[in-house]
Formats: sequence, structure tokens, C-alpha cells
Amino acid sequence: MSTSTDASASTADRYRSFAEVEAHGMSATYEAWAAGVATDASTLALIDELPPPKRQPNLVFSSARLLGAPTGAYPAFAEWLAEHWNDVREVALTHATQTNEAARCALHLPVLGGIEGTIALLEVGASAGLCLYPDQYSYRYSGHPQLDPVGGPSTVVLDCTLRGDVPAPVPAAMPEVVWRAGIDLHPLDVRSTADVDWLDALVWPEHDDRRVRLRAAAEIAARTPPLLVSGDLNERLSALAASAPSDATLVVFHTAVLMYLDEEGRDAFVEQVRELPGHWLSVEGRSVVRGIRVRDDVPNESSDLVLAVDGVQRAWAHPHGRAVTWAPNP
Repeated sequence: MSTSTDASASTADRYRSFAEVEAHGMSATYEAWAAGVATDASTLALIDELPPPKRQPNLVFSSARLLGAPTGAYPAFAEWLAEHWNDVREVALTHATQTNEAARCALHLPVLGGIEGTIALLEVGASAGLCLYPDQYSYRYSGHPQLDPVGGPSTVVLDCTLRGDVPAPVPAAMPEVVWRAGIDLHPLDVRSTADVDWLDALVWPEHDDRRVRLRAAAEIAARTPPLLVSGDLNERLSALAASAPSDATLVVFHTAVLMYLDEEGRDAFVEQVRELPGHWLSVEGRSVVRGIRVRDDVPNESSDLVLAVDGVQRAWAHPHGRAVTWAPNP
């Protein structure tokens, strides 16, 4: 787990790590802001007023942007933050990092497409549930024709680059999803303007395509809102899984969620999910899930996540679904 999500690390270290690992090559604005914060005693003192779990860069920056922070150079941001800190602090205390990137479905689809029969999807850390609709989006995988939902092309089109020497198992047809549900500490409602605005603020500044995609995916989900239950994923998983239709294959999945749990919580989840029927699809940081052999023999980027099925790494995945590198069988 990077120190940017480790509540035990110093605030300066968390922001320095965020600049050098997560934001580097992904957002010039956030890279500059995080690097600036890491060496700015005044701003660090403000952020240290927050409880350790609330000091994470994504949460502080998104809270500021929700309130209109300028997206320019760091000095202007630091000045704005100092002037508006009380309001930013309140947003950070009452909100959580709940990035809901529908494009991550491009990482999940090759796995779901290989499952025969109907599928029951259960996402932990579901946010607003936008990743529960993989069968409602269109896909353009490099080197493959566009794959559309049964009803025709979607307003959400996901582009994903296939990297490496091993072909990804891109399906020829959509999986049939007959049940979709999720767990989140604080589920967001796609029918709520305030909730969708918060999801918008969580999208990094330069990623305008993600903002457009978010709004379109929210409209699709709002037509038939998913079943989302509030609570701790370890406490709610068993009962919710038991409510899935028994004649469908259960797939429990999560993307960049377990890093927010402590080691005891992660281990408890892994033990529990392994006992469920069906499959377990995880997309997490390389050191987050113990017991998964990380395929460093396969080319990858420093920010790539480990995509694993039933505890075995199958691919390296871009955090926002932009690319996937499939691994050969071990």
C-alpha cells in the first residue's frame, strides 16, 4: 500500500508519495499540488487538523475542488485553501473518497465474459454502483471491433488498450447480468444531484473525458438503480451474497477498495470471500491483498493494479481502466 493511503505515515510523506506514484503521469495538477503540500509547513498544519484517515490527498483535493478551488499552480491553490479551510475541512469530515469510475468495467469484462450462464454481481465499495452495469456500456478494445449491449450502442463507450504479448480474453458477446448489488459505508444515489456532484469532484482535474462518462453512466444507472446496502463490507457481505439468485453465478468484485482497510480487515474479507460460491474478482494495489503472487515477470507501470481472479493474478490493470496487460498462465 502506498503511504498516500497509510494513515500511520506522516502527512508530508503521504503527499510526497501521492505526487511521485499515484499522480505522476496521471494529473499534472495533483502532482504539483501534492508535491507543494509535502514541503509547505503551513498547509501541512491545516491538513493535520483532520483525523489521520481524512488527510488523504484525494479527499482533501476533491473537497477543495467541490467548493471551487482554482486548478492552477500550487501557490494559488495554497492561498485559496488557507482562506477557505474551514469549509474544506467540513466537506472532508462529512465525505469519503468514493471514486466511481465506470471505465473500470473494461477491466472486469474479460473475466465476466468468460463465465457461462447468468451472473449475479456484488461489488464491495460500490459508491454509487456505476461499475455494476458492465453489460450496459459499449467497449472498444484495441485491435477488436466495438462490443455493444444487446439493445445497441451505449451512450457510454469505454476505450481500453490491450498491452503485452498475451491476448486478453475479450468476449464476443455481453455477459448476462441478472442481479446487481453493492455494499458501501456511505452509498451514493445516482438520482441525487449533490451525490453526483461529489463524484464529479473526485474526478481528477485534467480528466474531462471521465467527467462526461460519469454523467452518462449515472443516467444509465438511474433508470434502474442498483441495490446498495450501507455498512461495513465484512459485516454485510455474507447476508447480501446469500440473497443473490441461486441459479446465477455469483461474482464478488472490488477495485481499489481494500487499501482503505487495515490488515486485519483485509485478511477477514479474503477469508470470507473465499468461502462464497462463484468467483472473486479483485483489482487492487500490488501489496494490498496478501497471498496473491504478484507477476513482476510481466511488464507493468508503477501505478498499475493487480487484477486477480480467485486469488490468482491474471493481469496488470490501469487504475482508471485505460489499459490492461494480461499475464501468461503461471
